[in-house]
Amino acid sequence: MGNKYYIHTYGCQMNVHESEKLAGILRSRGFTECEDFADADILVLNTCCVRETAETKVYGHLGRIKSQKKRDAVLIVCGCMTQQKDVAAQLAKRCPYVDIVLGTFNQQLLGEYIDVFLQTHKQVIEVWDKERDIDGGVEVARSSGINAWVNIMYGCNNFCTYCIVPYVRGRERCRPLDDVVNDVNDLIDSGYKQITLLGQNVNSYRYKDKNFIDLLSALEFDKKYRLKFMTSHPKDFSIDLARRIAQSKVLARNLHLPVQAGNDRVLKAMNRNYTRADYINKIDAVRELVPNIGLSSDVMVGFPTETEAEFQDTLSLVERIRYNNLFMFIYSRRSGTPADKMEQLDYKTKQNRIDRLIKAQFEITKQIAADKVGSTAEVLVSEKTGSRCFGKTEYDASLSFSDENANVGDFVTVKITAAKNANLIGEVI
Repeated sequence: MGNKYYIHTYGCQMNVHESEKLAGILRSRGFTECEDFADADILVLNTCCVRETAETKVYGHLGRIKSQKKRDAVLIVCGCMTQQKDVAAQLAKRCPYVDIVLGTFNQQLLGEYIDVFLQTHKQVIEVWDKERDIDGGVEVARSSGINAWVNIMYGCNNFCTYCIVPYVRGRERCRPLDDVVNDVNDLIDSGYKQITLLGQNVNSYRYKDKNFIDLLSALEFDKKYRLKFMTSHPKDFSIDLARRIAQSKVLARNLHLPVQAGNDRVLKAMNRNYTRADYINKIDAVRELVPNIGLSSDVMVGFPTETEAEFQDTLSLVERIRYNNLFMFIYSRRSGTPADKMEQLDYKTKQNRIDRLIKAQFEITKQIAADKVGSTAEVLVSEKTGSRCFGKTEYDASLSFSDENANVGDFVTVKITAAKNANLIGEVI
């Protein structure tokens, strides 16, 4: 067997970070990364199961890999999709050419499972019911340039009726505050300029007598870096957290606060535990404390039983809040969740609603970007091609400018001179 590996990641930044851990395991065993799965000796698909389309993509990808992978390559499927034991068993039966199937709770033993397969040449299927050792000292092979992600907690206690995450990630478990602080400090000293704290609901972080705001306060190092976090749950978002953002020297002026819907009956059916008015009041309070904050959110359309009038409430909330960025999704049915048993809407209705929402948000985003022309912003450079630099502002807008002297990882003050849709163009001050 050769020594090249390939990892394909589905889903969110949490999965990206999980893939970095898997890469660290493989690198510690002498494997090096390759860009084409046809060259790989170890192929890993790190799956997501938040939406049904994610599972469809996995099966489509597996079909292509089957015909193009090396004959003796080891093919591994892991992650949220395979944490569902029935799905893992179905995948192993439907795709017998998959060599190893793991869940989320035992991914840290990837290397040991590879050893077992190479010794026996028999399909390995093992999905644990719960995590037995958080992080387990796993080495991380970070692959995102100036950005690094740090888990502060795992799992979720919210049980939104459309979501499978609590069933595949387990209940909330928080990492010790000192461990998180040490991880972030080490990453900054290693040259990373933007750190994102990860958790399904970071607002509910609690370790012994310390909460999330205590953790953020402990990360106020006298060092130049940008700190972000995701995801916040509106029911737990507090004004104290907004004050922390306003007072901080390191926190980005950006907040991702998923609303999902703008109608109270739908929010209750989703088990979100806040109302439309609750959400708007919190956003208004945040904007009063941090006037230049960039807001983003998740919105789902076509939730079971959603009426046209209820969709209009969501549309009007989006127009009321005016998000800088909005992640919009059609409800995707997930077996094993309460919403799966509710009366479903037809696809044509859902598609019509998402099209209208996308159109409305596009105009909002374009106008917000245009309003930034003439202002200044601090940009963290993440890419550079020739003299052209690309990066994000403190409020998470994409901005490009020309500068021969700026390097990737630099913070540069830029005057915004033009806007093209959501993208800003500037010049160095």
